[in-house]
Amino acid sequence: MSDAVTMTSARGQEMLGYLPGYYSSSRVMRSLMESQGTELDLLQRALDETLAQFFVDTATWGLDRWESDLGITTDPSKPLDQRRSLVKSKLRGTGTVTVALMRSVAESFDNGAIEVTQQPSLYTVTIRFVDTVGRPPNLDDIKDALKAIVPAHLAVSYSFRYLTVFEVNGLTINQMQSHPLTDFAPFLDA
Repeated sequence: MSDAVTMTSARGQEMLGYLPGYYSSSRVMRSLMESQGTELDLLQRALDETLAQFFVDTATWGLDRWESDLGITTDPSKPLDQRRSLVKSKLRGTGTVTVALMRSVAESFDNGAIEVTQQPSLYTVTIRFVDTVGRPPNLDDIKDALKAIVPAHLAVSYSFRYLTVFEVNGLTINQMQSHPLTDFAPFLDA
């Protein structure tokens, strides 16, 4: 069996396993199962890829459709995770505006804990990024999403967490160099 057909297709191997044992040594049958199995492998991959487009967290080429359906301008230059965050926030941002809704929308972008506090007498809401050090890379998207759901009479302010002196003292030079400067101090206004 030195010139036997090498079986690389998972489906081909599976189909060959369903046949009587004497077919496993047949070059013709192994070749047939390999070619049919390869096509079935490609079909399964295409089906899995298509199914992934129905869920925001796994969508890639189907993300354009999600954005179109929600009235979001597609920006292919943005990373997929930021585009997905925008879609998720738009899906979450419906209904009565509550602190929980604002937190949910902001967390869909940041992937970290968000603290929302209201100051009703000042007509202000503060969004504080608890887990994220520095400014989130998609802060403008967060601001736009919250602007779309927060009532117009409320001002929204943002509070960020920066590395403390104690945290910096515990870092090595290499660890410090891996942080952008904006993690150390507030260089820009919100």
